[in-house]
Amino acid sequence: RRWRLVLRRWRTGLNQRRISLIEPSEIQGWHLSNENSCVWKRNTLEQSPEAKMSGDGASTDGKPDVVNGSVSSSPEDMSGAEEGKETSSGIEVEASDLSLSFTGDDVGGPNRTSAESQDTDTESSGEDKDSDSMDDTGHYSVNDDNQGNDPSHSEEDEEEEELEEMRSRRRTLRKRANRDQDSSGDERALEDWVASETSALPPPRWRAVHALQKRQMGSHTRFVYEACGAMGFVQRFRLQHGLQGHNGCVNTLHFNQRGTWLASGSDDLKVVVWDWIRKQTVLEFESGHKSNVFQAKFLPNSGDSTLAMCARDGQVRVAELSATQCCKNTKRVAQHKGASHKLALEPDSPCTFLSAGEDAVVFTIDLRQDRPASKLVVTKEKEKRVGLYTIYVNPANTHQFAVGGRDQFVRIYDQRKIDDKENNGVLKKFCPHHLVNSESKANITCLVYSYDGAELLTTYNDEDIYLFNSSHSDGAEYIKRYKGHRNNATVKGVNFYGPRSEFVVSGSDCGHIFLWEKSSCQIVQFMEGDKGGVVNCLEPHPHLPVLATSGLDHDVKIWAPTAEIPTELSGLKDVIKKNKRERDEDSLQHTDLFDGHMLWFLMHHLRQRRSHRRRRDPGVGAGDADSDDSPSSSESSADEEGPDRVQCMPS
Repeated sequence: RRWRLVLRRWRTGLNQRRISLIEPSEIQGWHLSNENSCVWKRNTLEQSPEAKMSGDGASTDGKPDVVNGSVSSSPEDMSGAEEGKETSSGIEVEASDLSLSFTGDDVGGPNRTSAESQDTDTESSGEDKDSDSMDDTGHYSVNDDNQGNDPSHSEEDEEEEELEEMRSRRRTLRKRANRDQDSSGDERALEDWVASETSALPPPRWRAVHALQKRQMGSHTRFVYEACGAMGFVQRFRLQHGLQGHNGCVNTLHFNQRGTWLASGSDDLKVVVWDWIRKQTVLEFESGHKSNVFQAKFLPNSGDSTLAMCARDGQVRVAELSATQCCKNTKRVAQHKGASHKLALEPDSPCTFLSAGEDAVVFTIDLRQDRPASKLVVTKEKEKRVGLYTIYVNPANTHQFAVGGRDQFVRIYDQRKIDDKENNGVLKKFCPHHLVNSESKANITCLVYSYDGAELLTTYNDEDIYLFNSSHSDGAEYIKRYKGHRNNATVKGVNFYGPRSEFVVSGSDCGHIFLWEKSSCQIVQFMEGDKGGVVNCLEPHPHLPVLATSGLDHDVKIWAPTAEIPTELSGLKDVIKKNKRERDEDSLQHTDLFDGHMLWFLMHHLRQRRSHRRRRDPGVGAGDADSDDSPSSSESSADEEGPDRVQCMPS
């Protein structure tokens, strides 16, 4: 019991004790100055010889006798002493229970052995020392070397280990609870953000059994047309096959009017015409462009014999196809001083279309003219040019067209009323009100009209997709907002899906395809559309429930509603959460502007080198001499070009 109490006392931080060595000749007149420090000091009051010899003072004062160079305190000598209580470790210890013997020569007792071994462990710092040696001050270190052999020590260790384990378990549970609380809070915030501008899904307008009955009775002549806009088909979209034929990112897709052929253009400068049902190539030819092909479209009512193209080199070219499935030639009809991303076709015209470029110029091109291209308008905000990424003609009023580019405004023009002196020729402008004075510098990467021209769909880089009513007055707010995707890495497209524009479809930097129900803004389909990580182009079939998509992968993917059960949208929340987090993180970092300017500088430098090379070598481009008969180009200075926005990553 005595040793257990002593060991507990030492284990609570008092295990390192020092005892001053006292010479036998000076042992008289010393006392224990502090029971906790175990250091002996000389008495200040001289004791009588009788008290010194008999030790009565020690027994009455509770101090041990010192005899022949040793200090001893035995139960017999301490039997009548007062009980001294100490509370250094929370345990009361009677002075009479202590029986210690300390000498400078004796090392045989268990107390001495344990005391020396503990001090050796704590103060030797890994060096081998003699446990009996003294330090320079003449003190011994008292250590506990035999603790491991004492069963009470193992019990104490076990108790402390259990306590520490309980504390760590509590800390782990507390951290887990905080983490779960944070994650649940994030999920609630995300759900609130996604659902903030949504409504309940409308009841299905198309019912399969009822429609089949009417078709069998001959009273439903537009069965397929109505079925294309059915939500049940959209929720059953599944990948059918891929069309392999390009050696670069596929930047453009377009069905012909009948829907039998599909044209695709790529970074490999080729245009391929596909029989997408049979997965066969109908025609493949060199576009004549010198940089990434951004768009290739069949001109309507041309018998699929004319393709219009534009590219990063700023050229607008036309390819004439023969009935023998070969390309007769391609010729340049316009030249932008900057990349040209999009063409706008007039719904029923086989000869006229529009082009827009990053030089802020819109050309109207009429293939019946000797000089096909003429400048229609230069897009400006006050006196500053605004580079353009997208253009689209209103299908209900072909005189009107909308453009978007390097600022946040959708601009609508009327070809009959363009007056540069009045509002820079703009008929009306739309922009989400929170982006009008925003510091985020949002750009419009794509816009499209609905099937009847009543609505205008716009996608912003690192922002959401917004739907405007095209008949509203100038400056009107958006009417719908679609969230969940991410548009940052490339110039991403957006489109309507369905014969009556019932759905909104967009790609994303996460490699997925999102389809929203237009009226409720709810996501109804979610598919992995690109292994390379980005989906750029989405082209609905004109008559069938089929969707063609492309992106950084070198193939074209065909989707159709062949799944047995509707999609469960598995993993959608995680993807939306990741897209939102990355978008928020990027909004806090102001590196995009610098990166854009660096990209612009490099591209501008490469263009200058290419132009100098052409001047040095007149033979370069001679093959285009007959086709470059159109001097049409913008009068913008090359110094006014802004940063080029990447259409597709380098392949």
